[in-house]
Amino acid sequence: MMRSDHTSIETYSVIIPAGVMLGGDLSVPPEAKALVVFAHGSGSSRRSRRNQSVAAHLQRAGFATLLFDLLTADEALLDERGGHLRFDVPLLAERLAKVTDWLGGHATTHGLRVGYFGASTGAAAALVAAAALPSTVRAVVSRGGRPDLAGPYLARVAVPTLLIVGGNDAPVIAMNQAAMRQLASVAKELVIVPGATHLFEEPGALEQVSELAREWCERHLASAHTPTHSPAEAGTSRPRFKGAI
Repeated sequence: MMRSDHTSIETYSVIIPAGVMLGGDLSVPPEAKALVVFAHGSGSSRRSRRNQSVAAHLQRAGFATLLFDLLTADEALLDERGGHLRFDVPLLAERLAKVTDWLGGHATTHGLRVGYFGASTGAAAALVAAAALPSTVRAVVSRGGRPDLAGPYLARVAVPTLLIVGGNDAPVIAMNQAAMRQLASVAKELVIVPGATHLFEEPGALEQVSELAREWCERHLASAHTPTHSPAEAGTSRPRFKGAI
């Protein structure tokens, strides 16, 4: 365990069994309101500067966060050459669900409500996993996401869902607009950040994303400390997410 720069927040380096062993960074402020699990986008990792920035903003607001690698080191090297694993949404969603189960049994996060923050293809994995875990996952935020890759699972996503897209990211705007019409959730919103491109690298753009995510989590996730797993449920297997979507 190591202390973060914010001395009241404890950050743990964790290894999570999810069919394979996945590395992660779990940060827990005192009296955490809830837990936000990050699913990074294609070609990225838990070291994503953008996701780390959003996570730090949420931590300061009292939310625990987990940033973890969806692929092992060997898989990431293989994916750099072929690029197929980053688009294997069923595989990524299954791993996200297994990581969520593991968190339900972890001493520091057991009993916290769980939300997902997904970026790019990670947003599709977050939506598929949320559809499969309706009693566990309570909210989803997507940044520059590809919800279209969640396919028919969109109609099963009933949790509050926020889609954030850059105003200059025209193709992804259209994808998110189409996904909005398919989501089953009553609480759903599409926010377009003016002047932002796909990676939200423009001055102030990522700060807007962070604040939008915080507001969504405060509204839909922060009535925390309601257990979402019993000890018997922690670590149980979940259905595989099979086939193309």
